[in-house]
Amino acid sequence: MSSHGLTVGFLAEIMQGNELQNPVVQILGSKRIAGNGEQSERFRLLISDGKSLYSFAMLATQLNDLQKQDKLPQYTIIRIDRYTTSVVNRNEKGEKRVLIIVELTVLKEGSLVGEKIGDPQPMTDTPSQPATTQAPARPMDTGSSSMGNGASYGSANRSLSGGSAGPTQSIGDSLTHPISSLSPYQNKWVIKARVMSKSGIRTWSNAKGEGKLFSMDVMDESGEIRITAFKEQCDRYYDMIEVDKVYFISKCQLKPANKQYTSLKNDYEMTMTNDTIVQECKDADGSMPEIQYNFVPISQIANMEPNAMVDVIGMCKDASDVVQFTAKTSGRELRKREITLVDSSNASVQLTLWGDDAQNFPATTHPVVLLKGARVSEFGGGKSLGLIGGSVMKLNPDLEMAHKVRGWFENGGSEASVSSVSARTGGAAGVSTEWLSFQEAKDKNLGAGDKPDYFQVKAMIHTIKSANAVYKACPQADCNKKVIDQENGQFRCEKCNAEFPNFKYRLLVNMLIGDWTSNRWVTVFTELAEEMLGKSSQEIGSSLEYQKEEAEKLFTSISFKSFVFKLRTKVEYFGEQPRNKTSAVSVAPVNHKEYNALLIKSIQELTGVGKN
Repeated sequence: MSSHGLTVGFLAEIMQGNELQNPVVQILGSKRIAGNGEQSERFRLLISDGKSLYSFAMLATQLNDLQKQDKLPQYTIIRIDRYTTSVVNRNEKGEKRVLIIVELTVLKEGSLVGEKIGDPQPMTDTPSQPATTQAPARPMDTGSSSMGNGASYGSANRSLSGGSAGPTQSIGDSLTHPISSLSPYQNKWVIKARVMSKSGIRTWSNAKGEGKLFSMDVMDESGEIRITAFKEQCDRYYDMIEVDKVYFISKCQLKPANKQYTSLKNDYEMTMTNDTIVQECKDADGSMPEIQYNFVPISQIANMEPNAMVDVIGMCKDASDVVQFTAKTSGRELRKREITLVDSSNASVQLTLWGDDAQNFPATTHPVVLLKGARVSEFGGGKSLGLIGGSVMKLNPDLEMAHKVRGWFENGGSEASVSSVSARTGGAAGVSTEWLSFQEAKDKNLGAGDKPDYFQVKAMIHTIKSANAVYKACPQADCNKKVIDQENGQFRCEKCNAEFPNFKYRLLVNMLIGDWTSNRWVTVFTELAEEMLGKSSQEIGSSLEYQKEEAEKLFTSISFKSFVFKLRTKVEYFGEQPRNKTSAVSVAPVNHKEYNALLIKSIQELTGVGKN
């Protein structure tokens, strides 16, 4: 090594296929390689080991911010903590070995060095397989890049994680790449990763045919990525893949991730192909990280926003029987079970399970239930949990937190008085809510706090926006997302990422209602609107599309009628403008006997009659 600490001869060693630990090099230049959008952007470096120059070094995408923030200027000295090499085919120019820097440490800033160290010379690449044309690497500032989006990578020959893999060796003996180093520039790689979660099998049907898919999220010490399997690969690997196990995976197609459907911190996602190989790692060592959980006490779920994702661990205190019913809109047979979870925060929460999860849950054994990525839902002010694609449920896991929860439950927790975060706070029928006029609700500034407020009022329906009263929704039983009409007989649901030949109607009725003090626009959702109108969503939707006059008569039939509305109100911001959104959580005919008793009581309070 020179007096400046550069690892002299490092570049010649890796060009011969050898490996050196933690080499130190100097950056003499950089070049941005534009891709199709920011996700595929890469940075290429000109580096020196004091003896040789090499311009075919690239930063892994997770290091792009270092370059963008100008933390790797000219003359900077870095230590390469982790790297891998691949061979790029440049067509008529032959093959070139590329150094991909996965992790690095800045040892000395370029402004403090201020000069090129030594007299490094451009070197000729000598990959392990002879190239059709050998050409010396030119310094980056003397010509344009010969490596761009059209470059196709050959085999990944060297990595710090192992040795060469012969053609007869299993995938487990192959060289592995860190997940964070993968990019579309490479097409031959192996990752060693732990499965964090696995979705159920989803099916679809469209003009092109029918199919099935499942997805799984995997991780290694460098990052995480989503992998999706379709049709044959779904049949081949679904039963094999188990959450928390470690697998070697190779030969998947890499593409930019659709951030609308995943929150993983990776710009890419994988799709399995006919060439994909998945093999369980039987002797996974301690270097593979365990799945990380961010457990939240059940009591804190009461303060979480709807659709938030949460990790929870609790005891199954109670479980309902499996309920089977037919969905009104799709006609599908559904199975459902409600689970009550408790923990030492002296709170309980309702977990809703569907399908096989509901059927197979061991309700009589009162297991410890671990949930990762469960979704928070809200109804009537109460919060509950549900599982979505990517959620993980484990029963009686061998974790310290699980043992603590069971210990608490068996030593008095099962008899402890707990508060339910799923209890409705006055929004639903049968639960007492405060009677207020609209003016009183406004004077009390209801809905302006962190949580929604609930009140009930006797009000008359003045106006109904019938034109926008229905929308076409995803036909899946557990999805009510609005679909996009492809105008080819197919309807696309972006949430499910699938197309369907049919849809279901859902009601979303906006109506102006008023009492003697004021008026207010409120939203009435499907179930309540069906009750009020006495028709199903499908009947109303069909009428609006094919028999508009009949539909208008239906809406007119409830105009200027009075009901007792129990309302949920919450101020939300659209841009910087506050807007009080009010929705109905129950609607009932006026019980005049009870309402008259309420009026008499109010008169007595105002006049002092009946007071001692």
